[in-house]
Amino acid sequence: MATRRPTIRDVAKKTGLSVSTISLVLNEQENVSDETRRRVKKAISELKYHPRRSARGLASQTSGNIGFILTEDHFLQAEPFYTKVFLGTEFEARRHQYYVLLTTVDKGRKSNRDIPRFLLEHNVDGIIIAGRISPGWIDECLSRDLPVVLIDFEEPSRRVSTVMIDNRAGALLAVDHLASLGHARIGLIAGDIGHPSIAERIAGFAAGLKAHGIEMRPEWTITDQPETGIENGATAARKLFSSVNGRPTAIFAANDAMAIGCLQTLKELKIAVPRDVALVGFDDIEAGLHVEPRLTTIHVHKEELGAIAARRLVELIAAGSPSVTRTTAAVDLVVRESSGGPITVTVSKRA
Repeated sequence: MATRRPTIRDVAKKTGLSVSTISLVLNEQENVSDETRRRVKKAISELKYHPRRSARGLASQTSGNIGFILTEDHFLQAEPFYTKVFLGTEFEARRHQYYVLLTTVDKGRKSNRDIPRFLLEHNVDGIIIAGRISPGWIDECLSRDLPVVLIDFEEPSRRVSTVMIDNRAGALLAVDHLASLGHARIGLIAGDIGHPSIAERIAGFAAGLKAHGIEMRPEWTITDQPETGIENGATAARKLFSSVNGRPTAIFAANDAMAIGCLQTLKELKIAVPRDVALVGFDDIEAGLHVEPRLTTIHVHKEELGAIAARRLVELIAAGSPSVTRTTAAVDLVVRESSGGPITVTVSKRA
């Protein structure tokens, strides 16, 4: 027969104290005498009691949970970019004794039936939202007086803390690298330009060209793709190389998925990479290691993005204040075969 697990009530009975007093000790509140604290800890040790989060929350009025929201399309993508971001959040949350509850939602805020259960049940102390999402979802969280931190997305009209990739610096690194290899005819393929991260990468690309005195030619700047997937990269590359006004000798892709699609098209067109065209991506997804040639890219510290967001959210929960911050995570250049330069592990550029 299984032994019954001790409860907070057993501790209260053994000490002759109330459940609320036991909870004050568990939450390390100051308004408890040293003698009471000693009695409670002695009873906990003797009973081998392991407090549940609900018990810890009696005094603090907190759940001990953090909500993590992703749109379904981010969660279903084959490349686990946001999965790694989530892992960073999970590991950091553990250090602060928080559990992370993950859910997915539609891109658009459609009806009350779509609201995550942990919001309906008031079972989280704060929310992390990763990737692009409808402002309606942000408003839903804010309307419940919950602190919110966005990862890899900004909504300037809302007072929300954000953790962003240093997209501009990453694009500058890419252009610096290509220019150092002697390229003066550099093209760009991008999509979903309404996304703040993509917009910053394009701006960084333009600034990089200007810094090197390189013309940004419209026919080599393909930014009309609705998304940033492999197929969008392939389509953009076909459009770029259909230009009658010559061809670029290098391409910067707004992310690795588009770079991989571009690589597929170049192979179809019998254009050799990097002999004929150098190619650089952004994100450093695992798939970039499994194409031929391997992809030169901008490495994003995905787990660190999640960890930074978790730390910031814990600070907001503890402060109980609506302060808003913007944190930028540094990136690195990883040189592999697709750009044709000397192979290096990383070339760091900190924000």
